[in-house]
Amino acid sequence: MLTYLAINNLAIVEHLELDLPSGMTVITGETGAGKSILLDALGLALGDRADADSVRHSASKAEIHAHFDITALPQAQHWLQEQELTDEEHACECVLRRIIHANGRSKAWINGQSCSAQLLKQLGSHLIDIHGQHEHQSLLRKETHLILLDEFGHLEKEVTRQRSLYKDWQQVRKQLEQLKTQDSEQQARLELLRYQVEELEQLGLEEGELQGLENEQQELANAETLISEGQATLDLCDGDDGGARQALNHACQRLGQIPSQDPQLTNIAQMLNDALIQVEEASRELSYFIERCELDPERLQFVEERLSSIYQLARKHHITPEELYNHSLTLRAELDNIESGPQNIDQLAEQLDQLTHQYREHAAKLNQKRQQFAQKLNKSINHQLAQLGMSNAHFEVSIKNSEQFQPTGTDDVEFMISTNPGQPAKPMIKIASGGELSRISLAIQVVTAQTSTIPTLVFDEVDVGISGGTAEIVGKLLHNLAKKGQILSVTHLPQVAAQGDQHLHISKHSTRNTTRSQMNWLTDQDRTTELARMLGGVDLTEQTLAHAAEMLKNSKEKAQA
Repeated sequence: MLTYLAINNLAIVEHLELDLPSGMTVITGETGAGKSILLDALGLALGDRADADSVRHSASKAEIHAHFDITALPQAQHWLQEQELTDEEHACECVLRRIIHANGRSKAWINGQSCSAQLLKQLGSHLIDIHGQHEHQSLLRKETHLILLDEFGHLEKEVTRQRSLYKDWQQVRKQLEQLKTQDSEQQARLELLRYQVEELEQLGLEEGELQGLENEQQELANAETLISEGQATLDLCDGDDGGARQALNHACQRLGQIPSQDPQLTNIAQMLNDALIQVEEASRELSYFIERCELDPERLQFVEERLSSIYQLARKHHITPEELYNHSLTLRAELDNIESGPQNIDQLAEQLDQLTHQYREHAAKLNQKRQQFAQKLNKSINHQLAQLGMSNAHFEVSIKNSEQFQPTGTDDVEFMISTNPGQPAKPMIKIASGGELSRISLAIQVVTAQTSTIPTLVFDEVDVGISGGTAEIVGKLLHNLAKKGQILSVTHLPQVAAQGDQHLHISKHSTRNTTRSQMNWLTDQDRTTELARMLGGVDLTEQTLAHAAEMLKNSKEKAQA
């Protein structure tokens, strides 16, 4: 529920902070005092469109903070988790912030993270419902009607099963359509793949073969030079006519004959000996290398022809020779997948038929239950409408079968209403009278409150066009609703205001240069004075004060009974 609301520089409100309790809060004040500003602030916090006129004159920006306790709102918690907007330290609290600048631009935050106004609207549908002449009106949306009917009938498990069937059906249908599209459009691709794969497999390129061929080609092409230069180098190192090995060996012998124990000569002898060992090792390796080198023109021709085939095929596929081996594997996998398509199509088609049958069968059972609970909902709401002074009105739930599969089944549910005898029922959104719409909404909420997941309801002047006993009934209905959540009700009627658990009064104060709106919680004595004003106008008499005190006393006694 809404626990805290702060408003800064919005319209004629300079600064306001409200801690809002549960139960029924009535909001009253003279016409033009600014009662609508409270609802406007809530609407802006929940994503309503903002404009520069909302900002208080001479202020640079308007700002609204709204705090909600979402402990009992699993849908809101789940939505926040999906959007990654959860405050880990305060998982059961949701904080909304909205700033409107004087140039008309606005910014929004959810739990301290920047977001769009659209996200605010989505979250707002889980937090609060505003009834009356206000755009944030869930009962005018058809999707809300289906949710309320299912909640009224406790059909959550059946709907969850229907959603699961729809998800499986849709997934298989998409896979089947994709394969059919491939089957019809990729015949040319199939022929090309077969030709390319056959050509690549005839080449028979093995992994790592290219590098080996290139190394072998280089050795074969330079074999004569490698042999001649290698032999000349070997002769210099260890030739029959002398070489580096013999010279080093002779140097080591001469140095060893010097009669001296000088450490420097010892080091020199060690270095010469090491050099001799290195030359001998290099000579052996060079000898092995020369032995491996051979003049083989036929092998060289074969290697060069194979490399040419590899390079040519790589150019044909617009890739580097190094990529050709993996490319051949990719094309083979694609070819195998397409060639196995017809079998997959038959399997998926059979699976889709089974899921379609299961979906329709479950949707038909769900339709039967919805039809049953729709009749009960019609009866209950029409009874409430009669109590609210709309005995000529007729409410009905329209359930039409849709051929189009939907996550919630094939039912197209919409709330219909006729406010005059003899007139056909029409969708609620076409009801012209704001007062009638408010009372219709109230009747629906009274009936569905037992199962509704939205704990905070706001009613903007639901008492328009009613008086007397009907007004008192409206007050009682609102008070009963508030026992299961939180009600904020803007009212002009004392019969409604007297039913509130707490009373918020809005007044306007003007000076020569400024106008400010002020909101105050009323004590019992102040409530009596306010009720008397609502009963008798500006001049308060002892009679109106006594009447107001009696109304307040009676409402408290009935609430405690």
